[in-house]
Amino acid sequence: MVTYLGDDLYAYQPLCQLIAETPQQFFIFVCKPESHDGLYQWLDFLEKNAALAMVTHRHWNGKRGELWRYRFAPQVPLCNSDDALLVNWFELLITDEKTSETLYHNSFVTNHPVTVANVVELAQLGRARWKIKNENNNTMKTKGYHLEHNFGHGSQDLANVLATLNLLAFLLHTVQELLTPVYQRLRQALGARKTFFNDLRALTRYLIFDSWDDLFRFMLDGLDIAPVPP
Repeated sequence: MVTYLGDDLYAYQPLCQLIAETPQQFFIFVCKPESHDGLYQWLDFLEKNAALAMVTHRHWNGKRGELWRYRFAPQVPLCNSDDALLVNWFELLITDEKTSETLYHNSFVTNHPVTVANVVELAQLGRARWKIKNENNNTMKTKGYHLEHNFGHGSQDLANVLATLNLLAFLLHTVQELLTPVYQRLRQALGARKTFFNDLRALTRYLIFDSWDDLFRFMLDGLDIAPVPP
């Protein structure tokens, strides 16, 4: 089973219908009122008739109380057309318990069933897109990989090759961080990812190492870090 996450640009019938008609394929896409007039007309009608289901939880974030309000509606039309795809809509509104200040507000459409039992989990999944962006995409933009939004675009094959190599490098580094103790120790000792990359660049510019293991051992010795047990 696969669930696709995306912003409001993806919440349109052709893509949503293609996913919904594919077995074991699901989507959770941001759905904004300004770009989905027909859908929100239905929701306004349901709200006026008290037909929107609602769940509210109180959270303490360590400094203040927050109210997390979830609302949802099943089987509403995604657009204004006779053949509109029916989707399940839900929203999350987070407010300050004392001041009622809005801290977060977003709404989504999905082909997952939405119920009182799972609306919290679905909202977590919908918001996870930002976690992915911040931890993966932002790392590749600002931590030494230099991958920009338009990197890999254009008519020349070289750009796509470089973008693919960047993605492969990030994948291999992630595997190293998860599975290789010596890599983990070096990354922890050097702190910033850029510092680690700069050290690798400087060392391999002036010295030749027989293997990555030899390079890592050299770095461990230089940083006076105890060797990894065999």
